[in-house]
Amino acid sequence: MADLEIRAADADDVPAIVAMLADDPLGAERESPDDLTPYLDALERLRRDPNQHLVVAVRDGRVVGTLQLTVIPGLSRKGATRSVIEAVRIHADERGSGLGTELIEWAVAESRRQDCRLVQLTSDASRTDAHRFYERLGFEASHIGFKLPL
Repeated sequence: MADLEIRAADADDVPAIVAMLADDPLGAERESPDDLTPYLDALERLRRDPNQHLVVAVRDGRVVGTLQLTVIPGLSRKGATRSVIEAVRIHADERGSGLGTELIEWAVAESRRQDCRLVQLTSDASRTDAHRFYERLGFEASHIGFKLPL
């Protein structure tokens, strides 16, 4: 995909990112594209943290995908650093184009570049298509996740 650029997200990208986050049944319930203030505030917090990488995929000047990569130093696994892939979203027009694979491959390569020993991600239990996608890329469903809303 030579015409694709993956780069750090900036404030001008936030409306497109939020639109992609809201463009599914789960996101439609929890995102608020009409008020970008909390998203812009979050972007500033992310930009100040060197372990946070919010990126966008841009084609022909248009944001068509996004993900967040978090690098976490740790003690377990002999002091291994791991990364977490979150909020992977592909614009509806681009789904099935290979863009999702390209974004995940970018995240894995960046994780290696930062000496991570493990890449992990979670996916909502209802996203069975996403589960098949991640398994095709070599990820294994190895844990059961838990969340506590605060």
